[in-house]
Amino acid sequence: ATGAARPGLSRDPSAPTLRAATNSWTTDRLYSSAELKEKPDMSKFLVEDIRNFSIIAHVDHGKSTLADRLLELTGTIDKTKNNKQVLDKLQVERERGITVKAQTASLFYSFQGKQYLLNLIDTPGHVDFSYEVSRSLSACQGVLLVVDANEGIQAQTVANFFLAFEAQLTVIPVINKIDLKNADPDMVEKQIEKVFDIPSDECIKISAKLGTNVESVLQAVIERIPPPKVHRKNPLRALVFDSTFDQYRGVIANVALFDGVVSKGDKIVSAHNQKTYEVNEVGVLNPNEKSTHKLYAGQVGYLIAGMKDVTEAQIGDTLYLHNHPVEPLPGFKSAKPMVFAGMYPVDQSEYNNLKSAIEKLTLNDSSVTVHRDSSLALGAGWRLGFLGLLHMEVFNQRLEQEYNAAVILTTPTVPYKAVLSSAKLIKEYRQKEITIINPAQFPDKPKVTEYLEPIVLGTIITPDEYTGKIMMLCQARRAVQQNMMFIDQSRVMLKYLFPLNEIVVDFYDSLKSLSSGYASFDYEDAGYQTAELVKMDILLNGNIVEELVTIVHKDKAHTVGKTICERLKDTLPRQLFEIAIQAAIGNKIVARETVKPYRKNVLAKCYGGDITRKMKLLKRQAEGKKRMRKIGNIEVPKDAFIKVLKTQTNK
Repeated sequence: ATGAARPGLSRDPSAPTLRAATNSWTTDRLYSSAELKEKPDMSKFLVEDIRNFSIIAHVDHGKSTLADRLLELTGTIDKTKNNKQVLDKLQVERERGITVKAQTASLFYSFQGKQYLLNLIDTPGHVDFSYEVSRSLSACQGVLLVVDANEGIQAQTVANFFLAFEAQLTVIPVINKIDLKNADPDMVEKQIEKVFDIPSDECIKISAKLGTNVESVLQAVIERIPPPKVHRKNPLRALVFDSTFDQYRGVIANVALFDGVVSKGDKIVSAHNQKTYEVNEVGVLNPNEKSTHKLYAGQVGYLIAGMKDVTEAQIGDTLYLHNHPVEPLPGFKSAKPMVFAGMYPVDQSEYNNLKSAIEKLTLNDSSVTVHRDSSLALGAGWRLGFLGLLHMEVFNQRLEQEYNAAVILTTPTVPYKAVLSSAKLIKEYRQKEITIINPAQFPDKPKVTEYLEPIVLGTIITPDEYTGKIMMLCQARRAVQQNMMFIDQSRVMLKYLFPLNEIVVDFYDSLKSLSSGYASFDYEDAGYQTAELVKMDILLNGNIVEELVTIVHKDKAHTVGKTICERLKDTLPRQLFEIAIQAAIGNKIVARETVKPYRKNVLAKCYGGDITRKMKLLKRQAEGKKRMRKIGNIEVPKDAFIKVLKTQTNK
């Protein structure tokens, strides 16, 4: 497939139309390869010949595989056995087999003698990346809702359907994996009809892996999805729905044009920061970047305009022509971080390198929030906000793989709120309700009228034989049941209100192990509720350790305190004096562990003799230990902090 002298293959490896001349299904479907070597003329495509659509689904239901087949079918990529996850370009995506970042590709497709431009956006399926999905949908008029014929509707399917439904997009249900021997497409049809109220005759049954019936998906896209409602004669209005950072060219902004035309050399203005830029390059993704002379309203492509700074390409920003100001597009709801964790360089001399790595990566992933932070034990660092635990792991993995950064990541916490009681405090903080993302800044009870904790509405879909176990797990996590519904004879959909801190670390793992891997889970933000929260200090011989302060619910204080004390006992080195490790709430000790001291055997020289002689030596030793404990300073080694603070993978 390298374009060596094999008969019938195009020799030019840069041409995205590498394909065998013998493939009859690609003939007359595309521009000729000579035309593609030049810049494609995007003015050929009238607005009514454009379709913008996304593929949405639960994790592992075959979105990326379907995208591969669509790319092959339209001749955008050569048909080979190596086409797996073509649009998943990140190393972390290929390793984990999941999509993390939405990817765009423009397909040229000939149907009933007319040439169409189809803009496809492949989206992630995991709950942590639903922000990517909602951004992608803003550039579309319709979606392909892919459901696994074997697994049926799962939690993420429901969540993604409602994202598309709220955006008033056309939904085309696609039942995938009909080639599997346990597949039951008829049952899935009934589920789709019951849960989403879509008639079963609208479902398209395919096997993306084998390419069975994929052609009818393209036909449905052309026939059912409306063309974009745009005006080419109006001045330019372009929505930035994604961006990436290139070391040499600066920021590459993915744009959807709602009005007007943009071409190289145009002077454009960002509505967000009012800066003017000159457009260096415009083009379409096919699926690799292919520059064009112009982009027209209704089309989706990329734009490079010399934006060098990370903060300049705001997701949701509107770009317009210099001297032609327009009403900015509504943009998106900004992503709300659900999980916060401290991030510190392993070596403080690496601080500046890590800072630039985080800045570049947050441009590619704008849903991460960054606050400066410092700690006595770990030095200068940041407090980062993520959309969930997988999001945090993927961000950390990308830092290591793409920027060679070694970091210490602390245990994740969630953002709490406190309602202040006195006017003096409100004046000091300049607001009545403060948000706490660092447990060390948690205000004491006398200053506060009530504490609030974040809650989420969780959806669990499970085979009914596991329902009892799952309900017990939810009750143990302080969840309140909202709803229960049978999707079909054997599957139940449960809805619960969960406190976010109860599900953030290991709930998903517990759910999977209880249900033998069959249950699926999805959650959405449901605001805040009052809670009895307490700040738990960890004391070493009576001295508070700032880094280990945690916020817990009153009912869980004892168990959490005991776990931290036990973990510290295992990691602290023994001293010549006893170390008392205590978990305290205010003045009340809720858990304690003791690190025994090293002792010299002072009785070694006493063989025989009076007992009083031995007692005298032991008493003198005990007094010495007591005195040493008073003046002894416990140096907590850095690796002990790291072991206690790091996310526990062994849970």
